[in-house]
Amino acid sequence: MIRFENVTKIYPGRGDRKEIKALDDISLMVEGNEFLSICGRSGAGKTTLLKMILKEENPTSGNVFFDGEDLNKLKPNKTPWLRKRIGTVFQDYKLFQNKTAYENIAYAMEVMGAKDEEIKRDVDKVLEIVGLTNRANNFPRELSGGEKQRVAIARALINRPEVILADEPTGNLDPYNAAEIIRLLMKIYESGTTVILSSHNKDVINKIKKRVITLEEGKIIRDDKEGRFVL
Repeated sequence: MIRFENVTKIYPGRGDRKEIKALDDISLMVEGNEFLSICGRSGAGKTTLLKMILKEENPTSGNVFFDGEDLNKLKPNKTPWLRKRIGTVFQDYKLFQNKTAYENIAYAMEVMGAKDEEIKRDVDKVLEIVGLTNRANNFPRELSGGEKQRVAIARALINRPEVILADEPTGNLDPYNAAEIIRLLMKIYESGTTVILSSHNKDVINKIKKRVITLEEGKIIRDDKEGRFVL
C-alpha cells in the first residue's frame, strides 16, 4: 500500500546552520491492514517520514508510492484525494478551541461537502467508538488530555480512511491514558485500517508486539516483524 524507494530528505542549511539529512536512503513497504511502529530518538526522522506519506514534504531524491501512485508525480488537485484516505493524529491534538468535540469532528466532514444528515450519523458513530458520546458538547478546555486525544482520533476516523498516521499520540499523556489510546489504535487496526505509529516511548512500543522499524540519524537500522524498542 505504501512504498518508499531509496528516499533521502535533506533540509538545506541557512546562515551558520548546516544542512540536515533527515532521511538517508530509506526503502520500506507497508502492507494494507498492518500495524507499524516507528521508533527512534528525537530527530531520528520519524516525523519527516510521516510527512512524506501525507505529501507535506517531498523527497530530495527517491520515490514514495501510495496505493501504486507515485507521490512525486501527484498533481496538486489530487492532494485532497490522498489526504482523505489518510487520517492523522498528533501529539498536541490540534483541536479548534472554539468548537465542541462534536464540532471538531464534524468540521472534517464539512470541508468535504458532506450533508448534515451524514455528518450527524457519522459523528455520533465515531463518538461512540472512542467512548465520548457524553462529551460531545464539551469544548477542549473542558476535556482531559486523554479525552482530547480521543476526539483527535475520532476526527481522524470520520472520513473512513484506509491509513491512520499517529505521530507521538501518547507524548503528552500519563501512562493510564497512553494505554487507553494504544488500545483504541489497536481496535482501529483490528477493524481493517492500517496504522502507522511514531513514538519514542519504550513501554508503548513493547506492549503492541507488532512490526517495529527503528530509525537512527535518518537510516533504518532495524525492521523486526514482532519487534521491541531497541536503541
